[in-house]
Amino acid sequence: MNKILLFAGLQEKAGQAEVELNAVNKSIAEIKSMLKESYQMEEIDTSMAAVNEEYANGDFVVKEGDTIAFIPPVSGG
Repeated sequence: MNKILLFAGLQEKAGQAEVELNAVNKSIAEIKSMLKESYQMEEIDTSMAAVNEEYANGDFVVKEGDTIAFIPPVSGG
């Protein structure tokens, strides 16, 4: 199992800051797709991903015990 951390609007969509998901041997792109379908998170497509606190691209494959974070774009004024 893997811990998935969600921030900002993604957290609001899921109704929780983190979810447990069996993401072993799945790419970041596949995980985004799973979350998008489960929680109707359209904005996850533009989110950055980090695995174990290091940025990862969509091709990165997750291993057992990895922690994945999704960080949506931030804007402010």
